[in-house]
Amino acid sequence: MKRIETQIHEEALESEHAPVIQALQTLRGIAEITAVTLVAEIGQFSRFSNPRQLMSYAGLVPKEYSSGSNRWQGSITKVGNSHIRRALVECSWSYRHRPSLKGELLKRQIGQPIEAQRIPWKAQHRLNLKYNRITSRGKTGKFALVAVARELLGFIWSIRCSIEDAKLDQQKVA
Repeated sequence: MKRIETQIHEEALESEHAPVIQALQTLRGIAEITAVTLVAEIGQFSRFSNPRQLMSYAGLVPKEYSSGSNRWQGSITKVGNSHIRRALVECSWSYRHRPSLKGELLKRQIGQPIEAQRIPWKAQHRLNLKYNRITSRGKTGKFALVAVARELLGFIWSIRCSIEDAKLDQQKVA
């Protein structure tokens, strides 16, 4: 197990996806293994033109039945990548707690671009508020976690865009 974790760590630092992997770790609940899992399962983020397509790919959008003026939305579709969905729901547990920046999370943010630090802080506030609003209305924690996971995927999309924009800016300068 140690050998595999060492190999994953080396890939996270040296692969072509290393900047995205490092930036994803600035989000609460996402450490190295989860960031590598997300990047490996999603592959090229650029194949999705917007975050809603990525959410659909992960199976985190609600089922819908529409006929005429009637519209019904149900539970999530679960059609999509179950590895991404499971990882995000597990990460969502950390957003039950009040926003804070300390310990390992603070260490992972050191040296990251400003956008990769601003977006996770916004995510902590927004996702904690979302979780609390949903649970205060009497919904179960599972329901709230899935809603937080869907929105967390939107923040992941945003971080990926900021990293790619920074990379394009560097290429223009060079």
